[in-house]
Parts: sequence; structure tokens; C-alpha cells
Amino acid sequence: MKTDEFDYYLPEELIAQSPIENRSSSRLLVLDKSTGEIKENHFYNILDYLDKNSVLVINNTKVVPARIIGEKIDTKAKIELLILKDLGSNIYECLAKPQRRLKIGTIISFREGILKAEVKEILDEGIVHVHLIYDGVFYEVLDKIGEVPLPPYIHEKLENKDRYQTVYSKIKGSSAAPTAGLHFTEEILDKIKASGIDIIEVTLTIGLGTFRPVQVEDIEKHEMHSETYSIDEVAARKLNEAKLNHKKIVAVGTTSLRTLEANYQKYNEFRAENSSTSIFIYPGYTFKAIDELITNFHLPKSTLIMLVSALAGKENILNAYNYAVKKKFRFFSFGDCMFIRDKK
Repeated sequence: MKTDEFDYYLPEELIAQSPIENRSSSRLLVLDKSTGEIKENHFYNILDYLDKNSVLVINNTKVVPARIIGEKIDTKAKIELLILKDLGSNIYECLAKPQRRLKIGTIISFREGILKAEVKEILDEGIVHVHLIYDGVFYEVLDKIGEVPLPPYIHEKLENKDRYQTVYSKIKGSSAAPTAGLHFTEEILDKIKASGIDIIEVTLTIGLGTFRPVQVEDIEKHEMHSETYSIDEVAARKLNEAKLNHKKIVAVGTTSLRTLEANYQKYNEFRAENSSTSIFIYPGYTFKAIDELITNFHLPKSTLIMLVSALAGKENILNAYNYAVKKKFRFFSFGDCMFIRDKK
């Protein structure tokens, strides 16, 4: 299967540069994955499409200000690091720009030495492993010196940093937001709970996979980077009960979906665990964990448009995307959303 099969035309003006004033006022494209039928609505009416016999699964990860800009202590050359993953013992995996200026032993100073990074290993595709040196609590240090790492297609400054967090974010660690969740408000969550639909929390820490394009012609040759996830005992029990009672499991976002599928594929049930996954879902994949998906619109030729094509069918997805372009939906992180449902 070729990467080019997942391409579509997108005018640049449809890439949302900033969030709309009210989170839940975003437009909603409802796609029936069996028939390809398309309907339009707004997200504040999402409850109209959720089966009462279902559960909703959200990723409660929180974005940290993981983009830090410093300088080499020897040459004063500017270096940017995007902190991606905690490898333990204050060793972190980072995306470095420009990587070519770094060598093993290079020390980078941030904000007059509040934080220092010593390069320990240099890998491919801009990745480095660094030892971070600081006093105090790491996330408090990041709050002082870091910036929220917005995706590269967003060129406008984000005035309110909370708008790149879901209202239910709580577990710090991600370098990108689970953007399908940005449409939810406390009011909508309360309405969903009042309707009898249980909301289950899992955690997947979003890392490099979000920023990494597919650069191979054959998608089977693409390698996903590993991301950590966590499912606790309560979530595992509720998810297994949902399966047992034939409830639909609705994932909010591709990160929730990948967490659930990775866990279920491993055990043929849901189990509490702290683990990692590099699961790559594309057409031909057999879903075991989830039934429906709330998601944003994804980049052409990305792993995420491949994932939604696996769920709803490539033809249905490309038809829906072309429809969204024609109807001038807003795309990507701050854009509108889609509900891939199964009316069966």
C-alpha cells in the first residue's frame, strides 16, 4: 500500500491557525463507517449521535512547555530542544534543531543556566539523548523557561495557552495535545455523564510520532516511535464490563484509540498496565477494542489519516475529507472534528 494513496488536496487557508472562541462551537462532520453517509452538525450536539449504550474513553494527558531554546556554552550558538520522552535518571529524548551543531559532550545552557543539557547520544532524524541538570522540580523549571510546542503548520501565536489543553488534562508529559478532546467543555461532559454514558480515562504521552511524517513510499516500511501509556485498574474493569455488556466503546482521539487497541491486542482483554506502544494502524487492521471514534481532520499522507482509513475505509475517509474541503471545514489541531460512527 502506497503513501500517496492517502493524499488529498487542502487549500492552506483551511488550516486553522487559532482556536474558535467557544470550544464546542466547532463544526462536526458525522461519517457512518458502514455506508459512507455524511451529516453536518456542531460539536455541542455530539450527544445526539452517541449511543446511550456506550462508554467514552478520553486521554487525560497534559501538554508541558517542552520547547526550550538555549545556547551552546562554548560558541553561544542557538539550539532548540523539543523534549519528547523521559528515559529515566534525568536522561531525556529530544528533537534538536539544528542537530548538526551538536556532538557528544556538548553542553547547552537555558535561561542563564536554570537548566543545562549535556548531549549523551546522537541518533537519526534530529533525535538526541541529553542529561538534564537543574535544581528543584523538573516541570516547575520547564514552566519558567519552556514554550508550548505548537505544530509547525500553526504560524500564529497562541494567546491563551490553556486552549491547547483539554479541559480534562491532568497527567503531565506530552509534547502535543490530544486535539480531538479540545472540543469538549465541562458542560458537555456533564451532559454526557447525565445521559448515563460513562467516561473512562486513560493516558498516552504524545511524543515524536505526532511530528514525524511518513517518508517511505510503502507504508508497511514506516516505523512508528514508541509512546508510553497507562490504564489503571478502574479503567480496565469498566472497559471489560462494557465489552461484556456489548456496549460501544467510543475513543476520543487517535491517542485513546491506540492505547486501547495496543492493550487489547496484547491480552485479548483490557488489563491495567503502564507500558509503551509503537502500534501502527492502517487499512487491513482488525479492530478489537473500539467501535467509534471522535477525531480531528489529519494531515495528508500521515499515519493518522491511515488510521482513520482503517476504521472507516479509505474511500469513505477521502470522500469525507473532500466534502469537508468543499464545505470549508477548518483542519488540523485547532480545526473542526469528525465523528466516525457505526449505526449498526
